[in-house]
Amino acid sequence: MFVAEKATGHLIEVLDTAALFDPHLDSVKGSLHYGEEAQDPEFYRKSELVFPSGEALPVCWTNPDYRRKK
Repeated sequence: MFVAEKATGHLIEVLDTAALFDPHLDSVKGSLHYGEEAQDPEFYRKSELVFPSGEALPVCWTNPDYRRKK
């Protein structure tokens, strides 16, 4: 699955989608796709990622208390 960096718009291939969907984890392992080939995997904070369209990640992927009323 691909997401994008908010700051640059560069695509990142998420290597562990289960971690992306887990709201208890704040980072995911991914590989930056910029240039001619994918870069070595590194960790990216979910708060710095969006969908390639620019839409934010779902709150249920980033906040473990998303069902609680404020």
